[in-house]
Amino acid sequence: MVPVTLEPIRRTRVYEQVAARIQQLILEGELRPGDRLPTERELAERFRVSRSSVRDAIRVLQLMGLVEPRQGEGTVVRDLSPEAVVHPLASLLVRSRALLTDLLDVRKMIEPHLAARAAQHATEEEIRRLQTILDRQRAKAEQGELAVEEDSEFHYTIATAARNQVILRILDVLMDLLRTSRERSLQVPGRLQKSLEGHGRILAAIRRRDPAAAEAAMRRHLEEIEEVLGRAVSANRPRVRGR
Repeated sequence: MVPVTLEPIRRTRVYEQVAARIQQLILEGELRPGDRLPTERELAERFRVSRSSVRDAIRVLQLMGLVEPRQGEGTVVRDLSPEAVVHPLASLLVRSRALLTDLLDVRKMIEPHLAARAAQHATEEEIRRLQTILDRQRAKAEQGELAVEEDSEFHYTIATAARNQVILRILDVLMDLLRTSRERSLQVPGRLQKSLEGHGRILAAIRRRDPAAAEAAMRRHLEEIEEVLGRAVSANRPRVRGR
């Protein structure tokens, strides 16, 4: 067992803090795959919390894929999966679901690069699929429908065409949150039309096999969405009258 420095925990949402502290040790490499955690009793003494709090924290870490119980060995650190690495980000976004700006920032970090890679690696079948999705989205928009599934499917197909399994699994973790965000944001006036126009430019660049143009089109698309949402937030903000 690797000796680590464990500090007392403040007694607010205790088991979550215990889980977060152990998670940090794992992600920073102080606890490595194959290392055995101290026993529940030892952890409780070092963190100065109850054993039930330690037990709940370990269950959380197991659900996150960071540790696993092994017969005769106790609780052991697992090899890190992409889901385990991205989980802190997903948890943050869930807690900040109303903050669409934060979510768009995350998308701007990831999706322009995926569009560039898709322009290089997409098959003809994937390009036809993107066109089919866009046609369905446009048809639904003409009928006054939001086309949330088509919006999600378009971006996910681009991620698939980028040929990066790690980032694809990260998007798997975030997809439900992205869908919730889209459902809310597509109801903002002007957002749906901007989405269709942006998707058209992105697809055109991918079809031309132009990575730089695809990256720029995706970034412009996300920035336009951000602008539409920003105007909506400003319009809905209560006005304060001067005295």
